[in-house]
Order: sequence, then C-alpha cells, then structure tokens
Amino acid sequence: MGELLDNLKQLVDLDRTFGIEFQGKPAPTPLLPVSKALLTHVAPVRQSVSPPAALSSAPRLAASLPAASGLAAADLDAIAAAVARCTACGLCSGRTKTVPGEGATSPELVFIGEGPGADEDASGRPFVGAAGQLLDKMIVAMGLQRSDVFICNVVKCRPPSNRAPEPDEIASCLPYLEAQLDALKPKVICLLGATPLKALLGLSGITRIHGQRQEWRGIPTIPTFHPAYLLRNTEAKKPAWDDLKIVLSLLGRETPKR
Repeated sequence: MGELLDNLKQLVDLDRTFGIEFQGKPAPTPLLPVSKALLTHVAPVRQSVSPPAALSSAPRLAASLPAASGLAAADLDAIAAAVARCTACGLCSGRTKTVPGEGATSPELVFIGEGPGADEDASGRPFVGAAGQLLDKMIVAMGLQRSDVFICNVVKCRPPSNRAPEPDEIASCLPYLEAQLDALKPKVICLLGATPLKALLGLSGITRIHGQRQEWRGIPTIPTFHPAYLLRNTEAKKPAWDDLKIVLSLLGRETPKR
C-alpha cells in the first residue's frame, strides 16, 4: 500500500511538470482490439540500421507471419493471431494474455516500450498500469490523445517479475513488432527506454542518447526515458519533456502552451 501511495504521489508531481493538474481518472475506455484495427499496409523498406549481432544470429520467426495480403485489417489480424499462438520462447509459459498493442489506425506517432507488466498481462492492453497512466498524461501534454497514437512493446508477453527481456525473447518477438511498424508507417517513432533502443537500433546508453534523432527504416526515431523510470527518477522529467518537444517538432506540431 505504501508503494502504491508513493507511485500516486509521483504521478501527481510529474503531472504538474507536464503542465497537467491531477484529477481522479476513470478506468480507460478500451480502444478497438488490435485485431479489429484498420491499418494501412506498406511494403517493407530496407532497414537503415543493422540489428544487434546477438539478435541477428538468433532464430527469427517471420515465417510464422502470413504474407501480406494487401488488406490492412487482415494483415493486422494475422499479426495478432500469430502473437496469440506464439510459443517461440519461454515467456509464453507464464502469460495470461498476449499484448500485441493498440491505438490509432493511421498514427503519426508510435510509442514502443519494453514489455507488458502485471496489469497489461491481465488485460491484454499495453501501458495501463502506473507507468501507463503517466504515459497518457505525457501524450496529453503533447496536445494529443492516447487514441491518436499507437502504443506497443518489444515483447508481447510479460517477462517474469517485470525483468528486462532476454536477447532470445527479443529476437522471437521482433518480427511481430517489425510487421506492425511496416504496416503502420508512422511519421515518428518514440522509443521508451533502453530495451527498444537496443532491439530496434542496436544502440546502448539511453541516458546518453535520449533526445538524439535516429532512424529506423527511414523513419525518424527519438529515444527517451521509460515512464516507469520517470516514476523512480523525477530528475529525468525535464529532459524527457525536452525529448517529447523534439518529437513534436518532427511531427510539424507546435509545443502546447503551458
């Protein structure tokens, strides 16, 4: 109970940093299940950054995904169904639900986190716990709504005790994430924390690299701190907001007045 109260207090403090006064928040209204979303499919583009050696040498599961049909809804159904069937790594043995991701059908912006936590594992939805509440408020501070963006994780099943995913677990899930991004074709990708930075770009050092423009398959990509990190390290809240302002500039949007 004490830890929960501490998290709530940190959320209030961080809300004020992002220019938002705390109000009691009802349970989020579920968005369309990812299997029902209508995404625009695009042909894969040559990747501009080589994947980490540990991942490129691991077994890849792209073969488990049916070939693109050209029908966006059918393609996304295939991704979600493949994720639900997946037993490629040990994470499948402890999951309650897979968490493929959710959000806008044609988003300008995609947020990518590390992996589901307990709340996400129970609900099948990404970022619905304390870190998810903070992410929602960060998105609102940008002048957007959760329904305007797409939110997902590198791995689609919860790692035990919320530990970081292992390289083989990341390699098993990466084809699903890549297929989602190829279909969504966002204008900007925002990486939340060290795990997506390593998985997609092969880079380490989030505290050094955050806010620096990268590219994934020609899409501008901005790394920043994971909301869970911000709950534990409030001194990172200002640089995180500065990173989000860079995202807004890449989207051609003005930073909302606070």
